[in-house]
Amino acid sequence: MEFFDLKKQYQSIKEEIDGAVLRTLENGVFIGGPEVAAFEKEAAVFLETAHAITLNSGTDALYLALKALDIGPGDEVLVPDFTFIATAETVAQCGAVPVFVDIDPVTFNIDPEDIEKKITSRTKAIIPVHLFGRAADMTAISKIAKDGNLYVIEDAAQAMGAKCGQKFCGTVGDIGCFSFFPTKNLGAYGDGGMLTTDNDDIAQKIKLLRAHGSSPTNKYLHLTLGVNSRLDAIQAAVLRVKLRHLNDCNDLRIGIAEKYNESLAGAGDMIFPGIGSGRECVFHQYTITTDRRDALQKFLKERQIPTMVYYSVPLHSQPAFEYLGIEAGSCPNAALISQKVISLPIYPEFSADEQEIALKTIKEFYGG
Repeated sequence: MEFFDLKKQYQSIKEEIDGAVLRTLENGVFIGGPEVAAFEKEAAVFLETAHAITLNSGTDALYLALKALDIGPGDEVLVPDFTFIATAETVAQCGAVPVFVDIDPVTFNIDPEDIEKKITSRTKAIIPVHLFGRAADMTAISKIAKDGNLYVIEDAAQAMGAKCGQKFCGTVGDIGCFSFFPTKNLGAYGDGGMLTTDNDDIAQKIKLLRAHGSSPTNKYLHLTLGVNSRLDAIQAAVLRVKLRHLNDCNDLRIGIAEKYNESLAGAGDMIFPGIGSGRECVFHQYTITTDRRDALQKFLKERQIPTMVYYSVPLHSQPAFEYLGIEAGSCPNAALISQKVISLPIYPEFSADEQEIALKTIKEFYGG
C-alpha cells in the first residue's frame, strides 16, 4: 500500500499520456509553444477566469504574484501559521514581512477574526491558503480586504477544482496561485505551477516577469527584471490529459473521504475534517486530529499502512523565521493542531480493498 501511488495513476490513463508526450516530442517545441498555450486556455475555461498563466512551480506563482503587486520592503503580508513554508517564504524573499495568523481549529484555514487583529498600517496583502483542498472563508476574507484596501492572493496549491460558493478557489481574490507538483489533485510529471487573475494589467506583468522581463515583440529587450519561470511543453501536455479527468478524480477523493467519515464514526477521539458552510473540499489530503497521533501513526506503520503528518512545526516556530522574534503562543490553535493532525491515504486509485484494510486497522487501534 502506498500513501499516493503515481504508478497506478499513470497506468489508468497510460494511452492518453503516452500519446500526448509523443505528440509533443514529434512537434519539437519544448518551452512554450502550442501545448502550453492550449493548456493555459483550457485551464482558464475550467476555472472560469480571464487569465491562466503557467509557471515552473506553485512557489514561483506566489513569488511573482507578490512582485506583480509591488510588495516589498516595508510591507507586511498576512499568512496562516499552519501551512507549507512557501506561502511565507516567498513574502520574505520579496523583502516584506510575513505576519503569522492563527487558524480555525475545525477547518485548519486562516481565521478571519485573527486576520483583523493582525492588520497594521503596513499590511499590504492577505494570503489565505485553501489547505488540504478545503476552501478558506473567502466571504469574510474578501470583506476584510475590501474594507482595508488590501490585496488578496489565494494559495490554491492544494485546491484545484474546489469552490468557494459559486466560484473556484483561486478566482475569488486578486490573484490565485496553483501547484502542479506530481501528488497534487492535478499533478504534472515534474514541477509546475500556474497563476490566475481577471486583471489584465496583472496578467501582463506576470507574463513579463516569468521570462526575464522580455518584451513580447523582442525577447532581447528587457522591460523589467524578471526570472526564468516557464512550464515545459511536455508537462503542459500531461496536464491537458489530466485536466480532462480532474472532476472525476476529485469525485473519487470525495467518495473515499465520505467512506472514512462513515466507517470511522465514533472510533476513539478522532475528529474528522471540517468543511465550512458554503464551501467545498476536494480532499488533497484527508486529515484528522487525535490526541493519540504518534501512537496511531506507529501502529499503522507497523502494519504497512502509510500516513503523513502535515505540518508538525507551525511557521512561527520554524528556525528560518527566528529572525522575526515571534513569541511562542502567538498562534495557539496552530500550535495545538500541529501536534494532533495525521493524514490518511486518499487518492483516486486507492482501491476499495486497500480502503477496507486501512479502515479495519484503524478500528483495531481504537479497540473497535
